[in-house]
This record gives sequence, structure tokens and C-alpha cells, in this order.
Amino acid sequence: MTEQKRLEPGDTAPAFTLPDADGEPVPLADYRGRHVLVYFYPAAGTPGCTKQACDFRDNLRDLEGAGYAVLGISPDKPDKLARFRDAEGLTFPLLSDADRSVMTEWGAFGEKQNYGRTVMGVIRSTFLVGPDGTIERAMYNVRATGHVAKLRRDLKI
Repeated sequence: MTEQKRLEPGDTAPAFTLPDADGEPVPLADYRGRHVLVYFYPAAGTPGCTKQACDFRDNLRDLEGAGYAVLGISPDKPDKLARFRDAEGLTFPLLSDADRSVMTEWGAFGEKQNYGRTVMGVIRSTFLVGPDGTIERAMYNVRATGHVAKLRRDLKI
């Protein structure tokens, strides 16, 4: 595997503006001044991604109550994100990075192992961005199941 970019605590979170499920632009800068959990996932509607999104949905009240916003980002187009949001009752923004440029900049797209083979793809990752726009936590290769529970433990929520 080749070396690829990875963000670390203290790095400035790369800026982005991406369309949400309704095609409306959502800039990361809109979240300046508060904590935001930015998570990258491979594909809306797949079993693991659905489990992870529903875990965020089910814990959103507690996360928001503790001062954390949530943004989910995948390479899916807005219309697919809208169907996913509506089917699962998701209440946080889902953003489309169709060209994977934001994922690449955040180190969430690149070479990964899949069933023993090296492939290019989305690396399931979660980042905690602080109110000042810096990365407070960078978590790569997270598991879909149990990830939100682990975040809650780590963040003491």
C-alpha cells in the first residue's frame, strides 16, 4: 500500500462545501464555534452504513445535548441520500462528495484492504472537529457497528 494523507489532532480541518440530500450547499464553516462529528461512509442504504447512520440518529439528542453536531458524508448523489434519509428517518445532514475530493483531502478515500485484496475505496472514518476548526480526534477504519457507542464512551456522553 502507498502512503496516503491522514489527519491528526491539531491539524486544521480541510474546508468544504458539499450539497446535502436536498442539493443545498452545506459549508463546514457554518459549524465554526461548535463541535462537529464528521463521519465518512461508503454507501447509503448498505447494511453497515444503515446501522451506523441509525446509531447516530438514535443518539443524536444526547450528542446535540452535549454540544456535538453530526455530518455524514458519502460519495452518493443527493437523490440517493434523500431516499436514504427518508427511508431511515435520519435527522442530521447527509452530504454528497460524488467526486471524492473531500474524502481524499481528509484521508478517508484511498487504498484499503477488502477481503485480503488492496482496493481503492471509502475508508470508514470519523473526525471530531473543535469549535476553532481544528481536528480534535481522527479515527480511521472504524467499525459500523458499535462505533457510536464507543464515541459516547470516549466523549463521556
